[in-house]
Amino acid sequence: MKIIEAIIKPFKLDEVKNALSEVGIEGITVTEVKGFGRQKGHTELYRGAEYVVDFIPKVKLEIVVADELVAKVIETIAESAKTGRIGDGKIFVLPLEEALRIRTGEKGNDAI
Repeated sequence: MKIIEAIIKPFKLDEVKNALSEVGIEGITVTEVKGFGRQKGHTELYRGAEYVVDFIPKVKLEIVVADELVAKVIETIAESAKTGRIGDGKIFVLPLEEALRIRTGEKGNDAI
């Protein structure tokens, strides 16, 4: 099992969620986050004063999948989140040792 973490632009969330649903992903966790990478930040004007917005609003998706679905999920997220502009996001894959469904006690892939 793996945990796939994806940081994407907020306006792409629905498109990514729908694409994941089409490939059989039934559950994701979504968190609103802020951060920056190569995109850095940008300057905005408020009441005549200029200020720098260092942290850009993003959305973080966490998806637990069986090993055999990892490549398909990564491809699906990358295709549906891409705008072709800087700041499209990142995808990380982390190993997951165990999963447990609290309600039934199922473990491993059965708990996903």
